[in-house]
Amino acid sequence: MGFLDKVEDNAAIQIWSETMQQEKGDSLTEGYIFELWDFTRISVTQNNLQELKEIWDQWNEEDRQLFYSNYWDLPYLLDMKVDKHLFQALAQFWNLTYSCFTFEKVDLVLTIEEYMVLLRCSKIQVNRIYSRAVNALTLLRRLMNITGMSEQLVIARIKQKGDNKCISWRNLKEVVLVHLNVKKRVDVFALSIYGLVIFPKALGHVDEAVTYLFDHLDKGVTPVPTILAETFRSLNACRRAGEGKFIGCAQLLLVWFHSYFWKVDKVSYRVFSENYSPLKEVVATPRRDDISMEKWMAILQSLQEEDIEWRALWLLPDEILYRCGDFDWVPLLGIWGAIGYAPLLVLRQYKSRQFIPAT
Repeated sequence: MGFLDKVEDNAAIQIWSETMQQEKGDSLTEGYIFELWDFTRISVTQNNLQELKEIWDQWNEEDRQLFYSNYWDLPYLLDMKVDKHLFQALAQFWNLTYSCFTFEKVDLVLTIEEYMVLLRCSKIQVNRIYSRAVNALTLLRRLMNITGMSEQLVIARIKQKGDNKCISWRNLKEVVLVHLNVKKRVDVFALSIYGLVIFPKALGHVDEAVTYLFDHLDKGVTPVPTILAETFRSLNACRRAGEGKFIGCAQLLLVWFHSYFWKVDKVSYRVFSENYSPLKEVVATPRRDDISMEKWMAILQSLQEEDIEWRALWLLPDEILYRCGDFDWVPLLGIWGAIGYAPLLVLRQYKSRQFIPAT
């Protein structure tokens, strides 16, 4: 759809895409194949999530349902083991120019719609997209609102890590364990998942920037574009530098990747409903974790189009974002910066013809 303001059918999308390509030209020469750059040494060091898992396991069903209704399927991320070998191999195929994965002639794009289904969160609304307000509350006030702690307690717990301020999981855990208000316990637990799993910048701590986004969630803001933005930005930064620490959500990225290779996994045809939880099933599905990075690299380098399921099977047909007005690049705002997103590349993932937008 146009940037969240109208819905168009497939024919209209096809006509618009062809017109744009005729006007701008194809940005890739015929027969072009993306070449791997020098090897990127990327770290996916994860926080220890055992304490978070133990707290979740101790909650009763009523508390869990309150969490699900406010923060969707986030708790399943706590039980996902990150396959570092696969992640490091996958990162080598990240295409900086188009913010997508390129395997020979196959392009795969992380999409807003897929991440919304993975987390089972609410749909994007044009007036509820995250952006940091100039007159935003201070970190002190945000943490007081979220945790219910007094000003003196929050001041004593704010720490400086590098260029940013943050609060430690150890301090947040105290609130989760002892606060009398169930909603506060749920909120602080969710904030901890955002800081330790989705945006794991400083190990053992929740970065100040995470609290900006979290402060918007109770206003109906959808976090997915922001999660994607930081995933793209982190992969780009690591690829440009040839090294670095990935500070996006590795768990979601790997779940997304596996969703496109069900043919390889020999999973039979299934019927999915709106109540289906991809993350719940991933947690319950055993996977091999003894494949070396070199083996994964060989597998990914030899991928053919017929090896890929061109639409994640759990993604039910619905509206998709494919442009912003007459622009074929869409801006995504992260918590540490912004980046361009080319949804035109995803059309093949929705059973349509793929176009390569001009950069």
